[in-house]
Amino acid sequence: MSERAVDPSRPSASARGHRVHPAWWVAAVVFLAIFGAAGFRAAPGALMVPLHDEFGWSTTVMSAAVSVNLLLFGLMAPFAAALMDRLGIRLVVSGALTLIALGSAGSVVMTASWQLFVFWGLLIGTGTGSMALVLAATVTNRWFVRRRGLVMGVLTAGSATGQLVILPPVAALADGVGWRVASLVIGGVALLAVPLVWLVVRDHPADRGALPYGADEATYVAPPVATGGAFARAVDGLRYAVRQRAFWALAAAFAICGATTNGLIGVHFIPSAHDHGMPETTAAGLLAVVGVFDIVGTIASGWLTDSVDPRLLLLAYYAFRGVGLLLLPSLLSATMHPSMVLFVVVYGLDWVATVPPTAALCRELFGERGTIVFGWVFASHQVGAALAAFAAGVVRDTFGTYSYAFWGGAALCGVAAVVSLLARPRPAAALADA
Repeated sequence: MSERAVDPSRPSASARGHRVHPAWWVAAVVFLAIFGAAGFRAAPGALMVPLHDEFGWSTTVMSAAVSVNLLLFGLMAPFAAALMDRLGIRLVVSGALTLIALGSAGSVVMTASWQLFVFWGLLIGTGTGSMALVLAATVTNRWFVRRRGLVMGVLTAGSATGQLVILPPVAALADGVGWRVASLVIGGVALLAVPLVWLVVRDHPADRGALPYGADEATYVAPPVATGGAFARAVDGLRYAVRQRAFWALAAAFAICGATTNGLIGVHFIPSAHDHGMPETTAAGLLAVVGVFDIVGTIASGWLTDSVDPRLLLLAYYAFRGVGLLLLPSLLSATMHPSMVLFVVVYGLDWVATVPPTAALCRELFGERGTIVFGWVFASHQVGAALAAFAAGVVRDTFGTYSYAFWGGAALCGVAAVVSLLARPRPAAALADA
């Protein structure tokens, strides 16, 4: 691999008169793209009740389609990371937004349940998966030297908050003017984002005539330019990672993270609240509040990750989440109680606070392969989410309640808390010889 040319004597961006380092503009637009992608991916959760009312499709069938969506959202991650290395961030993100628009707009012509798997599953899952948290990790690693933990926390907050904050307007549209209008609005917004991405985002700081934020001009050396096919690089990263015990620890814990957020609460909270007499728009509003508090929790987690052992953070996050899920079945009712508000606040603070420490461990453990390895770890997150989304639907249809699914998620959080401690950094010499 050859190295990207950088002249250490070149003036910094700030020295050339930039009032704001271009890294922050790139991060801002990427935040919006990630925010939107997460919301588009989660939108089917707000449309399950209207689709059931119109077509009579079972919760199990719709959950299976959402599971495909969640699975592709994760499995695309390592390949998207490799494609960004080869084709560039702008091209990959623009193509992903186009796929989302096609999936959302195309879903309005659905007449059979198998079409859910094409529009919700294949197209939206592939598109949103190409802008998952590997996009955040790629931008953070390329454009920042300082404040990486904080920036990763902010971008992660965009992902988690988008999937929750966008649900209320989608639910309101579906309830007021129909789910087809809601789907068309999602497709239109995705297309509108493409010009903004193309105008502002660049693949590397050098494309803006700058160094990464916080880089020392005298000592900074740009990372090597990626060579080889994207598929081969993604598979090579996995081949390297599976030989490390820490990878399996991170993947197992992150799979449980996905199961207890995107798969369980993200997909089934609205239907479970509806079972207890709560209006869908109210339940979607509670998820939006979860998203608001997630901003605080995830940014704080990014800040803490810069100074606290990430493994200890993961232990605390999973433990708190498990307690919340254990109590949730007793909190659901047709009326709003203070205890439900407390659950929403606590679960929001903890929603994806796990991401900054997990990404930091991947960077520390796997070096230049860290972003692609994080893509595979994130893939496990979505495998867990997909399994939980499907399993919770089966539990609901079998037992007539979601309680057993929530209690099972609580038990899994206990496992994740313990497993996270096994993600121990290896000595630098041992890592280099691996």
